[in-house]
Amino acid sequence: MSDNDDLGIDDDGGAGASSAPAKPSGLGALLPNLLKFVAIGLGAVIFIITVSVITFNVMQKGGQPQTVTPSESPWQNIRPRYSFYTTIGPIRTSTKDPVPYAVVVEMIIGYDENDKSVADELTARLYELRDFVRGYFRGKAASELQRDNEARIKSEIIELLNTRILSTAKVRLITFNTFDIMEM
Repeated sequence: MSDNDDLGIDDDGGAGASSAPAKPSGLGALLPNLLKFVAIGLGAVIFIITVSVITFNVMQKGGQPQTVTPSESPWQNIRPRYSFYTTIGPIRTSTKDPVPYAVVVEMIIGYDENDKSVADELTARLYELRDFVRGYFRGKAASELQRDNEARIKSEIIELLNTRILSTAKVRLITFNTFDIMEM
């Protein structure tokens, strides 16, 4: 017995029957490759969906959103509506300067639209309101009454009216119909 017999090698030069299986042709050859790519694509889609769901749940921290959405948008300019008391009329006075300046003020008082008792109290205290306005502006220097200080003046008047003059009514807004300072 020779070494070639153990190895199963024939000397006939391959002219005999071969033991290799025949390759399928046509659709039979394409189907396993197609199924392989479909399985890879389906696996990738499942992997992406799983990662997305996990990431979304981590970002939501168990269902609680990280951002708070306000119920009202700050961009909507919603201001409360007021009723206005205009009966005070123009007040003429002078400032406390050594050379006094003339001040002419016509003040309008705004209060909550639904509070009808405020108008009654303001009407009952009309003469006190006129005296208060006259005294307030008489106690100020012309430099304190400049246009730059108008917001501060309005807030001071609101605070003084609500704490010293009015008992139950609350003033919410002060506007000036006339606010003139002139040298005498």
